[in-house]
Order: sequence, then C-alpha cells, then structure tokens
Amino acid sequence: MTEQDPVVVAGMAVAAPGGVDTLGGYWAALAESRDLTGPFPRDRGWKIGELLRLGEREGWGNVADAGGFLADAGDFDPAFFGLTPREAVAMDPQQRVGLRVAWRALENAGIDPASLAGAEVGVYMGASHTDYGPHGAEVNEYTGYRATGSAYGAIPGRISHALGLIGPSIHTDTACASSLTAVHLAASAIRAGECEWALAGAVCVLGSPAGFYEFSKANALTPDGRCMPYSAEANGTLWGEGAGVLVLERESRARAEGHRIYGRVLATRVNHNGGGAPIAVPSSAAQERLIRSTLAAAGIPAEYVAMIEGHGTGTAVGDPLELEALTAVYGAGGSAEDGPLLGSVKSNAGHAQAAAGMLGLIKVLLSGLHGAIAPTRYAENPTPDVDWDATSLRLAAKLRPWTPIDGVRYAAVSSFGVAGTNAHAIVAMPALQEDPRG
Repeated sequence: MTEQDPVVVAGMAVAAPGGVDTLGGYWAALAESRDLTGPFPRDRGWKIGELLRLGEREGWGNVADAGGFLADAGDFDPAFFGLTPREAVAMDPQQRVGLRVAWRALENAGIDPASLAGAEVGVYMGASHTDYGPHGAEVNEYTGYRATGSAYGAIPGRISHALGLIGPSIHTDTACASSLTAVHLAASAIRAGECEWALAGAVCVLGSPAGFYEFSKANALTPDGRCMPYSAEANGTLWGEGAGVLVLERESRARAEGHRIYGRVLATRVNHNGGGAPIAVPSSAAQERLIRSTLAAAGIPAEYVAMIEGHGTGTAVGDPLELEALTAVYGAGGSAEDGPLLGSVKSNAGHAQAAAGMLGLIKVLLSGLHGAIAPTRYAENPTPDVDWDATSLRLAAKLRPWTPIDGVRYAAVSSFGVAGTNAHAIVAMPALQEDPRG
C-alpha cells in the first residue's frame, strides 16, 4: 500500500558533459540521442601521452582519447558564495560543482536560496574519491585549506554552510550507487521527521585520470571511446562526469507551497551482494532481491513500470548479470509490444560514477515530464546474452510516446557499486503539462 503523503521531487538541476547545464538542454540532448562525450581535457595537467600509451604495456587495455567531461568544471565565482579565491582553488571541484547545482535546483523549485538561513533542511550528497589536489602531508600554498578542501563531508557541508541550513548534512559513498543511496537517505529522513525537506544529489568531477589507469589494467575500458550498454558491440565502459541535485519534500508541503511535482518517490532500497565472488563482481541474485523488495515497498505490480533506467556500463561482466535480474522481474509478464523499455544515459555521457544514478534519475523525471521515453544509443543490435524472444523487456532504441496508467507514469532506476552495494528506486510521475521553468 503506497503512503498517503509521499515524498516528491519538487525541483531539480543538472550538469552533464557536452556543455549541458539546464534541464531543457539535457532533455534535448537525450531526446535527440546526442553523443555528449569528447576528448580528454587539456587544462588539468594530466599526462595525456602516457594515458594513450597504456595499451602498449603487457596486460593493459587501450585507452581512447575520450570521456564525458564537464565543460565548466573549473568555473566558479567564490565571492558569490562568500569564499576567497585561495580557499576556492583548494576545494575539491566536486564541492564547487555540487554547490552551484544545488543553488540552481532550489531556484528551479521556486525557492530563494538566500532565504533559507536557519532552516532545518537536510543535504545528502553522493561522491567518491577522485584524487584532486596536492597531498596534505607537504608544504604548499594551499596548506591550511586542505582539511576542508579535500573532505568529502564538505561536499554537502559547503551547501549547508553557504545556505545556512541546520538540518542533517551527510556525504555518502557507495561508489556508483551513491546517487540513489543519497536519495534513499534523504527520503527516509523526511519520512522519519528528521527534516521537513531536503536536497539530495551527487557529483563526480575527475581530479585525476586514476580511473582510466585502473580500468586499463583491468581491461574494462572501451578501446574506441564508446560506451554501449546492453549492446552486442559493447566492449567496456567509458568514464565521465556530472552532477544532479533534487529538492525532496512531502507532497502536501509541495502543494501548499505551490511547487511543481516532477514525480513521487514511491520506494527506494539499498542492499549488498554479500560474500562469495570478488568484491567488484556484481550479483544478479542480490539485484533481483533488491528489485523485488523495492517493488513490494512501492505497492505496485512490475507491469506498471514502463521505463527502466539501468546501470548499463557496457562491460562484459556487469551488463549480463544486471540483465538477468531485470528480465527476471520486469520482463516476465506482458508482451514485447507493451513491455518496459530499458536504457542507460551512459551511452550518451559516459559513466559518471557516483553521479551516474542521478543523471539517470533526472533523465527518467524529464521523460515523465515530456511524456516520452528517451532513447539509449547503440540499442539497434541488442546483446545476445538475453533471449529477447522470451522476455517482454526491450531496449529503448528511439524516442517513444509514454502512455500513462490512470494519469501516472511509472519508472525504475537501478545502480550498483564496485564495492558491492546495489540501489534501486521506483518513481511515479503525474502526467502534467511541461513546466516552462524546465
């Protein structure tokens, strides 16, 4: 049975590769199935030549000059947020981007960010280590600011501090499940009365190319710079960046305040693979248990879910195991004509790691807003790991109209992290007219 006064999304903002920094721009890129990736940034001091030669080492995979990078990751106005330039440079750019996107999410909800001092508002932000800045155990011009500049608790902390919020301020790192974990924690806190409303989001800005080195050694990077989730041509993942922040509150409060309701958070759940396989190997059984648990908490049948935003990294291990779980739950009933459509924004923008689930969730919410299921790239030739004749699940190969059920569109978002954590969310979106603020 669904709750009578659900937690809803009342505002949101996004930063995605390809210069995308508005909801309208993000939707246009998704609807047009645009490639948002590009070459490595040349202004971060990375050893590009060495990166591109890693494949010459025995046992290492090729690294393409490609990724999903934020065009404005270094842009920041410290004075606007009451910071000195020296302190701003010492701050992990994930703090800067997270702060900037949180401000825009509040504005999207029709809330004046400068009016919130003293409010018991929660802030829950997902982020992982990306190796920014000099080591703390050395003398440099940023010594004295490194403690707060490199602290991951300061990603939500900067938002709370800049806005004067006094509610919970919590960083979460469940690797690539961090986005949905943050939403789970924020929604749970609102339901428990820990805060009246909250900001929930995630951010990923690569302070170094360390992830490319790691996955080159693991031979899990795409050698041609294309992330092709669930495709027969999938040959590895592609790292990316991004950020997204949601404004969450009870539906009664949103209506009383005149806020738009983008969607209801029907249920979120988080679990772990447990032991057995190596820690980085996903578990189909754990993911299936999680999906079934989330559906039970949402109080809807699996057949209601018409859009699934999967994790979909394009890797030889991850995608087949995820598809096994998804087809077992969402592809077991109905027919191919009316079955759910599956995709992954990683095909557009690369794998934004801790922020990947947030980019996917905002994709779902915008699809609901516009009444159309956004396509996933490289879906024309689905992987042979699935018997597509035996499941109603299909890849979203093109932009498709989305017919609501009794005025509501239902969708699911799935994420799992390299340390074994899985997260799943089910949202319901009222079929309303497009918001001019989008």
